[in-house]
Amino acid sequence: MRALPPTSLVRRNDTHRLIPSQHRDEGRSVLALLTNSDAELADLFDLDNATNDRLLAENDLLPGIAKHELLFGLPYYRTVNPSFTHAHPLGSRLSGPDRGAWYAAFEIRTAQAEVAFHRTIHLAEIGRVEDEVTFDDYLADYSCELHDLRKGAAFAPYLDPASYVSSQTLGARLLDAGSLGVIYPSVRRAGGTCMACFRPALVMNVRRAKTYRMRWSGKETPVITVDVAS
Repeated sequence: MRALPPTSLVRRNDTHRLIPSQHRDEGRSVLALLTNSDAELADLFDLDNATNDRLLAENDLLPGIAKHELLFGLPYYRTVNPSFTHAHPLGSRLSGPDRGAWYAAFEIRTAQAEVAFHRTIHLAEIGRVEDEVTFDDYLADYSCELHDLRKGAAFAPYLDPASYVSSQTLGARLLDAGSLGVIYPSVRRAGGTCMACFRPALVMNVRRAKTYRMRWSGKETPVITVDVAS
């Protein structure tokens, strides 16, 4: 059993997390676009309530995270909570399929590189590297102790660019030990710094900044521009 990584006090404002604009919470459900009937809309809401992981978690019905851990009433809490309740089915770098984390980067270019890599993998899997997506940049501030993978070659297995097996095992151990999260070097952009926050309450002062448009035209590296219309 490897020893747990040391911790470092991380005080950082304006960290970057990119989320597809289609998930932007503007106070109006997308379900309203599917019908003009109040009765049908009520039925759609009932169906969504029964299958939406965020809503299940807010009612203490999701095993991966407890209701008391989630945010309520704060700006963008409906953006923060889904990052923890809508985990990727295969997990991510330091989180499994039952509970997500708020992944962010110190630099906007690092956040873009991380998102572009995973989107490109998805496009390659379907055999069509053609796409155009906008991503909203959500800024957040942190002041907390995080387990630090930047210190020492011993943590290299957790930074495997092709596998999350070891890092997810570490993430589960850290979560069980009460960890607040992890800071680690990006494997998608040299010199970049990433972090995975395990606790919603530590994602502070969230606000939406610029929107970026990523366009794939047959090449693995997308063209990234600021979307001035958003």
